[in-house]
Amino acid sequence: MNDPGLDAPIHDGAEAVEHEHAEEEEAEAENQAYLNPSRWWFAETAFPLLAGTFGPMATAFNVCALVENWRVSIPLDGTEEHGDDVKDPKWLVAINAVSLIFALVANMSLLLNMARRLSFTIAQPITIVGWYVSSFILMGLVAAATYDLPLPQGEDRALGQAYYYAIMAAALYFIIASLMVFTVFGAIKGHYAKEFQLSMSQRTLMLQTIFYMVYLLGGAAVFARIESWKFLDAVYWADFTLLTVGIGDYAPMTHLGRGLLFPYAILGIIILGLVIGSIRSLVLERGKNKLSARMLEKKRSRVVRRLTKGNGKIKLTPLSRGQHAPGSGKTERERREAEFNLMREIQQKAEQRRRYTDLVISGTTWMALWFIGAAIFEQAERNQSWTYFGSLYFAYTSLLTIGYGDYRLMSNSGKPFFVFWSLLAVPALTILISNMGDTVVKGLRDATIHLGEFTVLPGDASTKQRFEHIIAKATGGKIFAKGPIFEKPPGVLSEKTNDDEEKHDTAGGKPADFLADEEEEDELLEAKEARIRGDKLEEDIHYLHYLLVKEIRNVTKQLSQSPPKQYTYDEWAWFLRLMGEDEDASTSHRAPPAEGDPAEETKLQQGTTDDRNNDGAKWSWVGHRSPLMGEVEEAEWVLERLSAALEARLKEQNRIQRRREDGSSSEDAAPPSRESSKTLDVEQAEVAKDREKKGQGSKIE
Repeated sequence: MNDPGLDAPIHDGAEAVEHEHAEEEEAEAENQAYLNPSRWWFAETAFPLLAGTFGPMATAFNVCALVENWRVSIPLDGTEEHGDDVKDPKWLVAINAVSLIFALVANMSLLLNMARRLSFTIAQPITIVGWYVSSFILMGLVAAATYDLPLPQGEDRALGQAYYYAIMAAALYFIIASLMVFTVFGAIKGHYAKEFQLSMSQRTLMLQTIFYMVYLLGGAAVFARIESWKFLDAVYWADFTLLTVGIGDYAPMTHLGRGLLFPYAILGIIILGLVIGSIRSLVLERGKNKLSARMLEKKRSRVVRRLTKGNGKIKLTPLSRGQHAPGSGKTERERREAEFNLMREIQQKAEQRRRYTDLVISGTTWMALWFIGAAIFEQAERNQSWTYFGSLYFAYTSLLTIGYGDYRLMSNSGKPFFVFWSLLAVPALTILISNMGDTVVKGLRDATIHLGEFTVLPGDASTKQRFEHIIAKATGGKIFAKGPIFEKPPGVLSEKTNDDEEKHDTAGGKPADFLADEEEEDELLEAKEARIRGDKLEEDIHYLHYLLVKEIRNVTKQLSQSPPKQYTYDEWAWFLRLMGEDEDASTSHRAPPAEGDPAEETKLQQGTTDDRNNDGAKWSWVGHRSPLMGEVEEAEWVLERLSAALEARLKEQNRIQRRREDGSSSEDAAPPSRESSKTLDVEQAEVAKDREKKGQGSKIE
């Protein structure tokens, strides 16, 4: 026997349970990815991007190794820069061309895979085998050219620039092919999907690199023809021109060459800026998030272990409603607030450490390029009797794109290495400067502001207050500590009209605000009408809808704030209350688990931990499920949960209305009392007036 009045509620309840389980499984996956960010992230994301960047570069070097002869003969009293080419054997040229074909196929396969035009299982074997074959072919040719191809008697022997380009191409092919082997291994082991999880900007990085290398070689071919240069000398010129180094040993001398330089240089610099911007975004954004996640988790786990041993001032065990912590006398809300403030402190320290770690890594990379590059330049230019200090000077002026031109490369090995070295050094310098902006430059700026406040630019605070503030900031609040400043909750609990927040409204501008206003007014009118009818339940439902819509609009305006919005504890408590959680009650609270417990981690992955009950997942502000722990910004997290709460409330309202329409509810709305009849008449008139203004009929029966 089927009861038509029960089908819809049962079906809706089943859908709600399935949706809830799906959200919980997705949250678990996000938590695990956040807790273990550095284990397979390099193999999944960083290695393919490195291959996509250096693959086209290696292929460009392979082209350079093919177009000119590998050997030169140096006349008596001559230099290798002005040596005469010795024609390569036909078999060397043919095999070199075969290596280039394999490399082109490998690059195209990777590009199609990143563009999702070719599957991972087909593209990766082609890419890896192609690069390995190209690498081994070039290695064999390099060995043959070094030992098995003698030069005519009575002449000095020297190797041309093409020979050194072949060495760099072979090394790059081997390295990036090995990186892709690790990527395929991780996918086979099931650590991530057999598909690149790359954003659109990350996928286009390889295409941008290809376009830049084609532009570099194409421009070199044109200027070599116009200025009667060798092609590889023109590549060297195009490189230091587009990188704005301007060494000066090669310069256009014809009117046509100088005229073409105008569009060629500016367009090339723009393309290079796009490539460097993409690399910088990859390193600073993706790398920053992963490094920050790891440092935050390590700092959090250390603090939790210390507090678990009883050495801290904060109690981690939740308290029942009305219960007070022994000794401190704190309620559950006060205990949770202390947890929240502790997590904020952990965030600040982890972020500060991350910034200086980024600075050390980028600074070390830049210094390595400087010192190692100088050592190689010294050996390459030994015929010019360069000292190591002179090489340091040349490398430094080139790294900073100064390019005085008093030191010039003349060897066939120095010029190809400069092309490769400069393509690494200039992006490295850009990343270093960006990291200095968050640390060194920021410190100098703050010091300048403080100096100005003490001297010629006094502010509103007294000298004593400014001095105490500086000491408190320098000592981490241990001396002259200030109490936390709590703002009012947003939206209906606050009347703030911050101009800075208003200008960040990117949610659609005035049309979005108009729609939100309309929805808020509708919900308020529905609540008033329900109150007039005496329907307390529907009145509460519509008023909650009004609050949710209002807060969703306010939070949406804060999505694009820079730096990202960080809410106070009172604001978080208000948001959680709208989502159905109460910071005063311990039903959804738990003590945070310490990281490093294999049993706990296994239970967390399997979903068998004791952090769940019939009401949902239990969590702590300093635990894994804390909204302050994820990669998602706080405003985005709040917006997603508020929207989900509004969706759930609307579904619940529909279920209630269907039950009433089907006659499954026997409760009728209570009529208004005689004492309040006059007040209700006034309210009914006001609602009718508001409906008339909006062009809608009154729903009051």
